[in-house]
Amino acid sequence: MGYKETYEAWLEGAYFDEATKAELQAIKDNDKEIEDRFYKDLEFGTAGLRGVIGAGTNRMNIYTVRKATQGLANYILKVNAQDKGVAIAFDSRHMSPEFADESALCLAANGIKAYVFESLRPTPELSYAVRKLGCTAGINITASHNPPEYNGYKVYWEDGAQITPPHDTGIMDEVKKVTDYSTVKTMSLEDARAAGLYETIGAAIDDAYIAELKKLVVHQDAIDAVGKDLKIVYTPLHGTGNIPVRRVLKELGFENVYVVPEQELPDGDFPTVSYPNPEAEEAFALGLALGRKVDADLILATDPDADRLGVYVKDSKTGEYHSLTGNMSGCLIGDYIIGQKKAINGSLPADGAFIKSIVSTNMADAIAEYYGIQLIEVLTGFKFIGGKILEFEKTGKGTYLFGMEESYGCLTGTYARDKDAVVASMALCEAAAYYKTKNMTLWDAMLAMYEKYGYYKDHVESITLKGIEGLAKIQEIMDTLRSETLTEIGGYKVEKVRDYKKDTITDLATGAVTATGLPSSNVLYYELNDAAWFCVRPSGTEPKVKFYIGVKGSSMEEAEQKYEVLGKAVLDKINKML
Repeated sequence: MGYKETYEAWLEGAYFDEATKAELQAIKDNDKEIEDRFYKDLEFGTAGLRGVIGAGTNRMNIYTVRKATQGLANYILKVNAQDKGVAIAFDSRHMSPEFADESALCLAANGIKAYVFESLRPTPELSYAVRKLGCTAGINITASHNPPEYNGYKVYWEDGAQITPPHDTGIMDEVKKVTDYSTVKTMSLEDARAAGLYETIGAAIDDAYIAELKKLVVHQDAIDAVGKDLKIVYTPLHGTGNIPVRRVLKELGFENVYVVPEQELPDGDFPTVSYPNPEAEEAFALGLALGRKVDADLILATDPDADRLGVYVKDSKTGEYHSLTGNMSGCLIGDYIIGQKKAINGSLPADGAFIKSIVSTNMADAIAEYYGIQLIEVLTGFKFIGGKILEFEKTGKGTYLFGMEESYGCLTGTYARDKDAVVASMALCEAAAYYKTKNMTLWDAMLAMYEKYGYYKDHVESITLKGIEGLAKIQEIMDTLRSETLTEIGGYKVEKVRDYKKDTITDLATGAVTATGLPSSNVLYYELNDAAWFCVRPSGTEPKVKFYIGVKGSSMEEAEQKYEVLGKAVLDKINKML
């Protein structure tokens, strides 16, 4: 059935409500809009669903959410795991509470109990709740840092990480089998509660989650000494971080936490920013203004589902605030946690591991080498870091010390299996307190790391290519790069090419080919001379192709110069393909 026929079926079908039909009727003369909404089903990928809210098969709405949940329920029943239930959380986006309830009631109609948070909660707390409650799976309704018109649906498995093989493909297959929306099961909230298949959760999980975070503090003595003197500005960017971040900082003894008032309360319109991304400079405009007003030591911003942390830190010598990229803040936290554990215990576990994604900075490699621990690379997506933690637990080989992604996400413990901006906020504030007792700021600590490990400059560029044409162009870019042998770029020599889709690492000097050892993924990674690299990867959640670029210099100025040259060369090459 073509997109026009599917559109007509939604307009005429008795299963779809009148509000949906009215929305679709309003676009009856816009063929391009009809095509975009109905040319395909919203894809249930390895991260679940993510898309624009609205009526249509290629949109986030109660029908596509129910369909995805029916597929998940079918898989749970197939593997005979229905007795343990599913935990469900949601963020501050439009339709998040409604999508959470639709998911719960579909599960309940399939005889699977749902544990639903009473109000919005961070993604990492959902990850924790899955394991705490002994659930077989978890659902989080969130679109992370996407623009306001988006929402999403993330699925977790019993280990608390987002779904990985074989469960991801198993669930995707079951979702694809659900072709008739009217066959999807649901029931009323009253009946679900009466049957004991819908339970509201909240404070007990909150308390247990915060308690786990507080166990990870290394230097409470430093917080006790100077916590009352540090000035911290924080913004939840209208999302879920407000209560847990403020709570854990207050309970540890940080007395001067200033919350950006205009961005404090949940709001799915995200009225103060074009999109709520802590990577974006505009997200910090209000925070920086407040920071300068109160003379803050650091300024923190969490994204709407509070799994990613953006940071600005003050240079006490100049009074200037410097932004920390996800690579910088991740390495700053990781170096502090690992270094202090070694200092306190005298040594680190022989099988200790620092885990990073393949597109994260090579400074992580230098930190791991300095401390004599293993550096493990995984594909992009924190679920792969979570998968390593599970592997360590199952095999008894490997001790997780820290994990990070360049995309502003890290995890300091194993209580959850997803990145956690709440614990990252806590750890960074603790580090600030510790360095303050040494008469250092966090910026001083960052500069000391550069001197110790080298001046690494890493950045990500992206090109947005929307719609059917955009998807085709992104694939064309990847195909073109694979069809040619790139030997030089921007004055750098290409030494090795990693093709994660083909599972190959090709040494251009010798022609030798080895395996990447990682699952198949549509990613190309170029190792260059002089410790430089770049990587091309289509985004898994947005209509973008991303370009990750990294260099190493002997000074900040040299690193900036090297980056400018390589970055321009990479983008020039890609732009020629557009």
